[in-house]
Amino acid sequence: MTAEMYAALALFCFVSSITPGPNNLMLMSSGATFGFRRTLPHMLGVGIGFVVMVILVGIGLMQLFDLFPVSYQILKVISVVYLLYLAYKIAHSSDPVKTSENQNDGTQQPTPITFLQAAAFQWVNPKAWTMALTAISVYAPSQQFHSVLLVAVIFGAINLPCVSSWTLLGQELQRVLTNQQRLQRFNWTMAALLVLSLYPVVIS
Repeated sequence: MTAEMYAALALFCFVSSITPGPNNLMLMSSGATFGFRRTLPHMLGVGIGFVVMVILVGIGLMQLFDLFPVSYQILKVISVVYLLYLAYKIAHSSDPVKTSENQNDGTQQPTPITFLQAAAFQWVNPKAWTMALTAISVYAPSQQFHSVLLVAVIFGAINLPCVSSWTLLGQELQRVLTNQQRLQRFNWTMAALLVLSLYPVVIS
């Protein structure tokens, strides 16, 4: 890979990682609701989970879509359904009525997404699939393992700081979201944006 290709890959990694998408919207909501420290497993799950995804896509999953095109349509349906579920969870993560009910009946309070949940989410995240498939197709077309691994490592090194910045932004918004009503409105907005992020998937 030439220096120009490295620069192009780094730019692609940065732009695709820093722009809004399901991961970043969820991390910003989590940062605002739970803070940076409690969202750390979520961030690491996104970063490491995506690196693993790029590697597996590069060493064979792309051929699966070529051989069985219907598998991509099934993945799209699963992705849409799961993202709608996550949008619901985000919208109600700071619902004062539900929080009060939970406190009264002793049920579990809302918690941040775990490392494993975040890593698994990459497999139903339409933007993550687009990023991984594009990165492998353009920057590791031979799909040799060392090329795939290099793309994955570069992506991971750039992706994790980018997604973490959204968590920091959410945490900083805690200064504005000083009461339950504001936090609730914010999370409902994040949920709506998460649903809107499905638009390119639905129309494609």
